[in-house]
Amino acid sequence: MGLLPADCSCYKGGDLHYLSVCSQGFVSRIALADVAGHGEDVSAAANTLRDLLRKHADEWDQSDVVRELNDSLLRDAGADYATALLLSHYSGSGEILFTNAGHLPPLWYRAETNQWTFLTDSTLHAEKPANLPIGLIAGTPYSQTAIQFGKDNLLILYTDGITESTDDAGKLLDTKGFLELVQGGRVASASDTGQRLLAGLETFRGASSAADDETLVVLQRRQSADGPDWPR
Repeated sequence: MGLLPADCSCYKGGDLHYLSVCSQGFVSRIALADVAGHGEDVSAAANTLRDLLRKHADEWDQSDVVRELNDSLLRDAGADYATALLLSHYSGSGEILFTNAGHLPPLWYRAETNQWTFLTDSTLHAEKPANLPIGLIAGTPYSQTAIQFGKDNLLILYTDGITESTDDAGKLLDTKGFLELVQGGRVASASDTGQRLLAGLETFRGASSAADDETLVVLQRRQSADGPDWPR
């Protein structure tokens, strides 16, 4: 779900998201990106992202998607760079692969432990810069990490327009404050959780207005009536 657009004249960002499903209906992929640009720059990046997701829709390995997107932004797009997050969900096992290219870490609710945590990869060392924002350095390697996404688990994806929100006194929400906002209410459906967070963000802001684009995506794994599991 998207929030209201920024009304600040210094706006320099562009959020975009895209969802694709493979031809057999087993693998669904969602991408969220924050492009450092606006207007035609963002449109070009959005078109590139859409085309690459379609091209790789039937492939489980998503690291190629991010590498190609990185090369494409360096070669063709007018944007300076973009942070990006890609997740692939396999309905058969509930497994999720994610690749984070310099983006804010998603929040992961595990129903089995009733806990919220930030979703990050487990890489401790790297021989060269990896998982940087796309469009900065040609040939940047990108990793992918697998998690088991259990029944009734939730993932919250967001852009920095949310965490950079300020209240009437100028206090920054930041990622810690956003985590506290997420933890401050009951866990329900993806839709209810999203609406609760939007209301909480509005309360935190008070009379302050948004200064950047904001995107919030809430995913939940539920058991459908006819069998397969899908993120909702």
